Order: sequence, then C-alpha cells, then structure tokens
Amino acid sequence: MPKPIRWNDSMLTGIEEIDRQHRVLVSTLNEVIAHLPDGASDELAERITRDLLSYTLYHFDAEQGLMHTFGYIDACGDDAARHLAQHQAFSERVEALRDQINRGEILDLTQVVRFLQKWLVGHIMNTDLRFGEFVRRERGGVGGSR
Repeated sequence: MPKPIRWNDSMLTGIEEIDRQHRVLVSTLNEVIAHLPDGASDELAERITRDLLSYTLYHFDAEQGLMHTFGYIDACGDDAARHLAQHQAFSERVEALRDQINRGEILDLTQVVRFLQKWLVGHIMNTDLRFGEFVRRERGGVGGSR
C-alpha cells in the first residue's frame, strides 16, 4: 500500500506559486491514498484523475509561463526542453489513464498511485528544483516560499 507523500521543505522550489501548486497536487494524491484501503470506486478514481489532470495541466501552463517570464527557456535550452518534454509525457499518461476509466476499463488504482507518486516526487525533487535554483540565481530569489 502506498504511503502518503510527506511534504517537506526540501521540496520547495522557492517559487511561491509553483510550491503552492505542488502542495495541491500532493494533497490530491494523498486523498487517493487515504481511500485505497476502502477499495476506492471507479467513480472516485475518475473524479480524482479528472481533478488531477485538470490541475496538472493548469500547473504545467503556469510553470511554463514562469519559465518564459524568468528567461529559463532561453538560458537553459536543453534543460528547459527536457523539462517541457516531461510535462508533455506526464500529461499524455494521465490522459490515457482517464480514457481507460472512461471506457470502463478496470485499473489497479494502487499501481496508478505508485506511478503518480514516483513521477511527481521525482519531477519536483529534480527537474523543478533546478528551475527554482535558476530563478534564485538569476533573479535574486524572486518568489520566496522558503
């Protein structure tokens, strides 16, 4: 059984808007985990994946806007391209999961949660923290959620 993600300061990018959105994503996943022992229903899985997809797309759009605002895409071309590619791949995977649910396919929600946890934590702790470091270095710590 997956354990809830424990939010801690090591996950902070230093960009207030991004950190707030990451907390919402983590909270949404933790909500699913709380329902797993009860045998979460397809309706719950659909609602949460729909919510997660919608919020993830909103978050990626906001994050990518900040990448442009702070000059990250121009300054860190390859790194920024990998970051954007990760967003695209994750969005496609979540959309595919949602399509499976909409077709009535039975999903192993525990496996889905493990995938989402691993991806989200890995992305925050690696890719997003690099973006945060760039912002602090180049813009003198703008956004400060630390």
